[in-house]
Amino acid sequence: MDLIRIIFSILLPPVGVFLQVGLGGAFWLNILLTILGYIPGIIHAVWIIAKR
Repeated sequence: MDLIRIIFSILLPPVGVFLQVGLGGAFWLNILLTILGYIPGIIHAVWIIAKR
């Protein structure tokens, strides 16, 4: 299941974070990071998935 989340995180980072943590603070932070730059959003999403 983590592999699917990581694939979603590369394609659409907020979706990968949403699948992992739901509508928490990490989700909104990831949306902000993705808006500011796609790469920071990907890094944050993969970090959230790998951490849990």
